[in-house]
Parts: sequence; C-alpha cells; structure tokens
Amino acid sequence: MRILWLLNICPPAVGKALGLECSVREGWITGALNRFLAGGREGKGRAGEDMELGICFPVDPLSGIEISEKRRLYPLTGQAPSAGEKRPEGQAREAGREVWLYGFREDLKRPERYDALLENRFARILADFRPDLVHIFGTEFPHALAMERVFQHPERTLVGIQGLVGKCAESYMADLPPAVQKSVTLRDMLRKDSLLQQQKKFRIRGEREREILSGCAHVAGRTRFDREGTLAINPDLTWHRLNETMRACFYEGRWDRKSCRSFEIFVSQGDYPLKGFHYLLLAMEEILREFPQAHIRVAGIRITGYDTLKEKLKISGYGNYLRKLMKEKGLTEKVTVLGNLTDTQMKEAYLNSHVFVCPSSLENSPNSLGEAMLLGVPCVASLTGGIPDMAEDGRSALFFKKGNVHELAGCICRIFRNDGLAESLSGQARIRGRQNHDGDANYARMLEIYREILG
Repeated sequence: MRILWLLNICPPAVGKALGLECSVREGWITGALNRFLAGGREGKGRAGEDMELGICFPVDPLSGIEISEKRRLYPLTGQAPSAGEKRPEGQAREAGREVWLYGFREDLKRPERYDALLENRFARILADFRPDLVHIFGTEFPHALAMERVFQHPERTLVGIQGLVGKCAESYMADLPPAVQKSVTLRDMLRKDSLLQQQKKFRIRGEREREILSGCAHVAGRTRFDREGTLAINPDLTWHRLNETMRACFYEGRWDRKSCRSFEIFVSQGDYPLKGFHYLLLAMEEILREFPQAHIRVAGIRITGYDTLKEKLKISGYGNYLRKLMKEKGLTEKVTVLGNLTDTQMKEAYLNSHVFVCPSSLENSPNSLGEAMLLGVPCVASLTGGIPDMAEDGRSALFFKKGNVHELAGCICRIFRNDGLAESLSGQARIRGRQNHDGDANYARMLEIYREILG
C-alpha cells in the first residue's frame, strides 16, 4: 500500500537527511516514522513492510527549494552517518528504509491565507507518487484543503484531528474583559493582528476545517470531544480512534518530590488567550496567601517584555494585559519566562516543577499534559474539550472547571499541602500516560486503520 503523509512540519529524520531546519515540537510523527524506518522491530515484528511511504512537508518559502526525490532515511535512534562522518568501530549500521520526500512552500505564519498555487504543486506530487491513501495530519493549515481538493478521493482520505479550529475560535478570548478584547497596540495595528483580528483568523480557518471534514470520509481522533465535533460537521464520517506518541525523551526519567523545586508551577505556554495563562495569574493571589514561596515558570517567548524601546513597540494586546495584570497583582518577580525550549529542556522544566498546570480555555488532548503525565509530574488541568479523556480526576490529575480561578488555586494548593497526594498523582499519571501514548500500539493501530480503509 502506498501511503502519502501530508504534514505541517519537517520531521527531524527528514531534516537531518536533507540538511533542513526541522521541528522538535512534536512526537507523534517521529514516533510513527521511526517505527516505519526500523521496520517495526520495536515491539511486534516487522510491521508495515507492505507500506511504501511518501512524506509531503513544508519548506521555507524563501529558500526556493522544491524537493521531489526518493531518499533512504534512518531512525533517529540509529542514524546512518552523515557525509564525512565516521561511525564508531563496532557500531552496527541500521538498514533504514527508502521514503519519497516532497517539499511544498506555504506561509505557515499566516494560515488564514489560502494559496491556490498549492493545488498545482500537490497535483504534481500526486501524479508522481500515485498514493493509495492520503493521510492529512491536522486541519489547521490551507495545505490540508488544497490536498483534499486535488486528490478527490474522499473514500481514501484520512484526516488526523489535532484540534478543532472552529471550536478554538469560539473559546479564543477565554473570559478576557471586553476592553482587553478590543484593545489594539501599535504592533497589533501594524501587523493587523489585534485580539479580535486573531479570533477572526481562527474563524476563517474554522470554515476551511468544516470544508475539509465535509470532503473526506475518514478521520482519526482520540477523544469524545473531537469525535462529537467532527461528526457534528459531517455525520457520514467514519471516526477511527488513534492516539498520539510523544517525543522520545519523555518516556525516560521520573518526577521526584525530593528533587523538584518546592512550590514551583510550570506552564508550557502562555502566548495567546486560548492557553489561559491569565487564569493562573489571577489564581496566584489566593495561592500566595498560603504559599508565599510559589513561583511560575512558563515556556515560550516573553510577550510581556516592556524594558526596551523595541519591546515596547512589539508588545501585543494580550502581552500588555498580562504585563499590567502582573504589575497590579505584584507578580512581576513571581514569573520567569524560559523562552523557546528544546525537548530536553522542556523535560528538565517539567521535572524541576512541583506541579504542571494546563489552564487552557479549550484543548483536544494537549501534548504538554501527555508529556508531563509520562514523566509523572503532578498535573492540574482545566475540565475542557478532550482533557477528561486523558486522565481521571483525583487519581491521575486534578481538574478544575474551565476559567474557575478559585478552583484552579485550590487544586494547586492541595498538591502543595500534601506530598502523599502529589506522589499518588505522579504514579497514576505515569501509568495512564503510558496507556495513552504507547508508541508501538499507536503505530500498529495506524497501520490497521490504513488496511481497514483500503480493504
């Protein structure tokens, strides 16, 4: 069977082979690709030997690169040496497997814009590779719709649901005060990227998502939330359960109460309202009354920066709201922004924390929560979207009602007060995380879905 993957990132194995920049933010692609390249040797025999794989991935629009070639790739855990690189004596060479590689150019920073030229590029790719099935990973970008329009075989199109963009548009503002929602900074005005404009862009993407789901026959999801959401758009869809595999480093290591930083709260991102970082800032007033040592560390860029002229000019409406909120609540010294982190740096941040918090107004199944659970970090998460399918409240995580700042503070304080609870949550999170994100089982299920569709 000839399977074409349409991705929104350049996977590490492809980037290494071609000398291109690649994403280290995901694990679900790398986990499946590594198993294919290893011939399924991890776990249950040589799974997927009957599959020929093509990978279609974005390249920098400014690079001028257009890739169409067959290349032997190697698992990340057993890479073949690069040109001029010598392999240590006695180290066995992994066989690897041949994969068709196709690059396409798209401005991923403006996913609300549809580029009809993608259809021409995909037509050439489809004519060259002649896939039996196209697996589109995600509905967030225009390339998903372009591929579906060109392929024109809904019965052999599988769309993997990451999140539901239309639903994200509805929850985007996350209870921000009306004045904040309407605020516009100089940066917002110049980039045409105010909060209301951001929400409008999500709505445009949601309309395309609806067209994508209306034009395919199969979706792969993992929660009741995405099942109900996709079937509400297209009741004729066949929904297949397919969980995700996390990045490899999160399957090793374990949270230890004695080694972590007491009363440290870790958040994986807070760059835009949907992620709910402002909920945590509002909850800190109550947390600090009982635990004045509490401190937040958040991954991602420093959107609240206001020290230099450049930062003042670049601050967004949401960043300005967070900055004022931190100043008003006396939290300026209670928040550390860590910047963009690699997978190993993220792992270190998880393990150093006393509790991981996912305060989003909406999520399907956030990778950050999955990664934290695999490591056994005590987790607090909002009861929204598909999160209830990832953990059991009071057993493998603590849940709070979406946007309920008092309940959020209470969950964090419960963990800070009770090491026994923290350790119990840690142990159960690791068990549940390994059930949800079993790489071998997920790869086998993906192949099973392909065969079910192709008959």
